[in-house]
Amino acid sequence: MAEVLSQSQIDALLQAAFNPEPDKPQEQKEKYQKYDFRSPRKYTKERLKMLNGVFDNYVKVLTTRINALVHATCEVSVDTVDEQRYYEFSNALLEGSVVSLAYLRLDGQREDTPVIICATPNIMISMFDRLCGGTGNVDDLPSDYAYTNVDLSLYASLISEFISLMGGSWENYLHLNFEFGRVETNPTLVQLIGLEETVVVVSIDMKFTNVSGRFDICLADEVLSKIFEGIAKQNRAMRRQLEDHSEEIYSHLEETDLVITAELGRTWLRLRDIYTLNVGDVIDMNIKADSAVSLWIGERQWFSGLMGVDEKHVAVKIRDVHHIEGGSEQEDE
Repeated sequence: MAEVLSQSQIDALLQAAFNPEPDKPQEQKEKYQKYDFRSPRKYTKERLKMLNGVFDNYVKVLTTRINALVHATCEVSVDTVDEQRYYEFSNALLEGSVVSLAYLRLDGQREDTPVIICATPNIMISMFDRLCGGTGNVDDLPSDYAYTNVDLSLYASLISEFISLMGGSWENYLHLNFEFGRVETNPTLVQLIGLEETVVVVSIDMKFTNVSGRFDICLADEVLSKIFEGIAKQNRAMRRQLEDHSEEIYSHLEETDLVITAELGRTWLRLRDIYTLNVGDVIDMNIKADSAVSLWIGERQWFSGLMGVDEKHVAVKIRDVHHIEGGSEQEDE
C-alpha cells in the first residue's frame, strides 16, 4: 500500500519545486560605530582603559559596602566606560530621574563642576526595602515611580556612602576625595554641565537575586582634566625624587669597600693529587704566562687584565671591561 503524504510534506514538496535552491543564510555584517569628525574624541584608549581599571577597583569596594549595608549578596561590575557629549547623557535621563551631585576635592580645594551620579529607581527602591527589613522585591514597581520624601532621604544617605568610597579607587595614581553635594530631583531643568561638553560615563551593573539595575557616573572633562593634571605633576615629582635619591645613594656607595678576586686560571685535580701536594710543587694551569687574568666582583666577572708589578707589589693592569652592556670597553689604566 502506498504511503500517504501529510499536508506539511506536500507543502514542503511544492516549495522545493518552486524554489530549487535553498535559502542561503544572510551573512552577519559587522557593526561599526560611526565616528563624528565634528566632535573628535578627547580621551585615548589608554586613558579610558585606565579609568576602567580605577572603577574596577571601586566596584570591588562598593560590593563589600553594599553587602554590609543591606545584608544581601549584590554583584557589582563595570559595564562600559564611554566618552560622549553631556547632552547624550542628559537626553537618556527619564522624566522622573533623580541624580546626585558629588564634588572633587583635590589639594584641599573643591572643584565647582560636579560629578553626576544616577541610579535606576528599581535598584534603589530594592535597597531601601532591604534596609527597612524587606526582601527587596520590586516586581510591582510602576515605571513612572516618583520618589517620596522618605525615599529621597534614604537615597541621599546611600549615595553619600557610595561617593565617599570613590576617592580610594584612585590611590594608585593620586590622593583625592569626592564629597556628597545634594540630590537633584529635576536634572533636566538645571544646567549642571554644558550640553556640548565632553564627559566620560561609567556604567556599573548591580544585580541582586531578584532585581538588577544600573548605576551611572558622569565625569565632566573639567574634573578629569584636573585629575590627570594632578597625576602628571605627581609623576614628575616622583621622578625628580627618585633621581635625587639615586645621586644620594651613589654618593654613599662611592665609599663602599668591595672585594675583587683575581683568577689566574682553572684546572682539574684528583683528590689524591691534592692530598699529596707539598710546598714547592707546581700545578699546571694550562695557560700561557702572559694570558689575561679575570677579575671577579661577587659572582660576576667585571674586568680582565694582565699580571704585573706596581711599586714592588703584585698588581693587575685592567685591559677589558665586561660589565658594560653592548660589549667590552678598552681601558688603558
